[in-house]
Amino acid sequence: MSVEAVKKYFSELEIGDRVLEFEQSSATVELAAIAVGCEPDRIAKSISLLLDGKPIIIVVSGESKIDNKKYKEHFHAKAKMIPFDEVEQYIGHAPGGVCPFAIKPDVTVYLDESLKKFETVYPAAGSSNSAIELNLEELEKYAASSGWVDVCKGCEIR
Repeated sequence: MSVEAVKKYFSELEIGDRVLEFEQSSATVELAAIAVGCEPDRIAKSISLLLDGKPIIIVVSGESKIDNKKYKEHFHAKAKMIPFDEVEQYIGHAPGGVCPFAIKPDVTVYLDESLKKFETVYPAAGSSNSAIELNLEELEKYAASSGWVDVCKGCEIR
């Protein structure tokens, strides 16, 4: 899977023209913020984890970090990152381009409350040089989110 799969997915939803592709890398929050031209926290970072051996993605605001205590209270398990070299196998996108779109069917997606600070955010679009601007309703819908969670440190909604 790749940016082509994400563009195809969004084309079927008639918003494929909204996928942004950059000359430079957008593989990290900082690089994505420069490429897009926004503050780093508006980058919607997709964190790949294993929960009871099954892959999940939690999409969080760019500067947010998982709070292990909150995560354990919500999911009743310790947060376990998918090893870097196994992310593409589990999720369908390589690190740097992980996003909640056009992913493998057994991946569950959650959105973190930290995103609610913004009207629109920029998740990756399947490659290390792509993104798409979505409002939160679109993100929830197009990511086929299983719901909102509050698992990040110091999440304060503006």
